Amino acid sequence: MKKTRRRSSDTSFLQQLNAPQADAATTVRGPLLVLAGAGTGKTRVITFRIAHLLCSGVKPENILGVTFTNKAAKEMRERVGELLGSRPKGLTLSTFHALGARILRAHADELELRSSYTIYDTSDQVSLMREILRDIRGSLSTNDIRGVLTVISRAKNRFALPEDFLETADSDEEYLVARAYTRYTERLRSLNAVDFDDLILLPVILLNRN
Repeated sequence: MKKTRRRSSDTSFLQQLNAPQADAATTVRGPLLVLAGAGTGKTRVITFRIAHLLCSGVKPENILGVTFTNKAAKEMRERVGELLGSRPKGLTLSTFHALGARILRAHADELELRSSYTIYDTSDQVSLMREILRDIRGSLSTNDIRGVLTVISRAKNRFALPEDFLETADSDEEYLVARAYTRYTERLRSLNAVDFDDLILLPVILLNRN
């Protein structure tokens, strides 16, 4: 059976929402914060809101939807397509990390990277950090290496750069991590590589600059 394409201004799909959901989906001017528990339809509301924006004349390329998992991003794309009868071109619905990777590909040169950069996984990170810590202190166990990487990851999630970490180090262990963080960052750049945390940290740095 051929699917009927919905008219661009047809918002009858909003009738599927309850009153609070419809209110959230149709409020399109100014910031909006929706607080809801698990299973209350948050993804549903966001999807309907995007569809409503498109029906209201907002261009697809001016809409960005981000989520935490590939599964959720795929679900949102499929739902928007079902509501509208087709998937709009130019609409960006992705995970935070996929969006960060896309931004970095486009502006890698501003961060001393090439657009062909490599994303290091956990085993790559451990191998690189083992080399770095061997130079700084000598051989360490895998648990020690992973511990240092965990501290660096937390620092990146706070948007703390190596120089920030070095300034606040007040113990031998923190100073060791600060030195390792500095060398780790330098080595990643020399290898034209980033880690998973960089996919959030580096785009934030770019957006803060411009």
